[in-house]
Amino acid sequence: MRVLHYHVITCITSENPHNYVIFSNMSSFTKRLHFEIEYIGLSRKEFAAKAGIKIRALDSYLGPQQSMPSADMATKIAAALGVSVEYLVTGREYKQTIDISRYIQFKEILDDLAVLPEEILEPIKAVIKSFAERERER
Repeated sequence: MRVLHYHVITCITSENPHNYVIFSNMSSFTKRLHFEIEYIGLSRKEFAAKAGIKIRALDSYLGPQQSMPSADMATKIAAALGVSVEYLVTGREYKQTIDISRYIQFKEILDDLAVLPEEILEPIKAVIKSFAERERER
């Protein structure tokens, strides 16, 4: 289980409210990389293979020299870990804030849909999708 200490910083602009989650217990790319590899339970060699990078490159990021990977390497590493590049590099995780006020009107419908079995939901989803596509084309 991941146990992380973090702070949420909310930045609100007129059109784009968003949150940044700051993970305060890991101060560097190297520490976050060590932590995430340990979390998924792979050896360095196994992780390098999963990420499609050379073990020597991984060692240069994890070792005392704490090299920073290129953007394409960071992307491969983040994808293999299931985290964002932004989190690995900065310790911040961008989270888009959704304005739920426009969805409140559908709460009752969503509550009803949540109790239906999948075999009933599938045709309902198909009908909704069909109507929505027609409306978008107008």
